[in-house]
Amino acid sequence: MPAFGLMPMSYRVIGVVVFLAVLAGGSAALAWQFQDWRYGRQLAEQARLHAEALNLLTQAAATQQQTEQGKRLALEQRLSTSEQNHYRALSDAQRDQGRLRDRLATADLRLSVLLDANDAASACGVPTASSTGGVDHGAARARLDPTHAQRIITITDAGDSALIALQACQAYIRALAR
Repeated sequence: MPAFGLMPMSYRVIGVVVFLAVLAGGSAALAWQFQDWRYGRQLAEQARLHAEALNLLTQAAATQQQTEQGKRLALEQRLSTSEQNHYRALSDAQRDQGRLRDRLATADLRLSVLLDANDAASACGVPTASSTGGVDHGAARARLDPTHAQRIITITDAGDSALIALQACQAYIRALAR
């Protein structure tokens, strides 16, 4: 009997089994190689699709950025125009107030106030200003001291400046709210 108690036929069976195992191992390696190629193609396709998606996102972001930049530039232009208009209004008001102060200082212009005809204190002998162009039809008037008139003009100047500044702020907020 052979050495391990195997029959000569069993060597053939073992040989066939070993041959089949080697053959199966080769086909497994071939199957692994095929899987690797197929997986490589899938990865390449996935990478291509990912790159296309990133490219589309980049283009969309660039378009949105250009749109926002255009809006910002339009807002800056509106604000600049509004600022110029309000600066012009402020300088015009200051110029007019300066002229009025100059006319008051040179006695070219006198400020007066209407007196209440029903007031007992006004019954004293305050001369009325005789004016042919007045709308008051000769109502009793009292002339203001030039110093007090200057103070009144200064107060109205500050009020005019405040109103112009308020209008500028409101225009700024409206422009931002658009």
